[in-house]
Amino acid sequence: MQREIISTKNAPQAIGTYSQAVKVGNTVYLSGQIPLNPETMKLIEGDMSAQIIRVFDNLAAIANEAGGSLADISKLNIFLTDLKHFPLINEIMSEYFFEPYPARAAIGVASLPKNALVEMDAIMTL
Repeated sequence: MQREIISTKNAPQAIGTYSQAVKVGNTVYLSGQIPLNPETMKLIEGDMSAQIIRVFDNLAAIANEAGGSLADISKLNIFLTDLKHFPLINEIMSEYFFEPYPARAAIGVASLPKNALVEMDAIMTL
């Protein structure tokens, strides 16, 4: 199957050796997103809510560029530097996702790039 690289200026550009997303057939693999402002490429300022919202907005921009939306996400992985934010993830996620919800994992990690508090990646099925 042919691979298509997905890239949009509406989400942060890759800060390493990876693509924002790769489409293979009807499956799109979205790379991990941290709360970077796509215009400045700097970590956004604000509390944990602001970081979570920015990550969902970054994922949504990439999903849109690939021809889908957050509603097409089949699997979502969430990485948190502090699992005490798990209830907040659920609260904000309910503003972006509706039933049927994607499969999901929430994983506690020691640190994330640029000292972000949250990172998410996803698999989308079109």
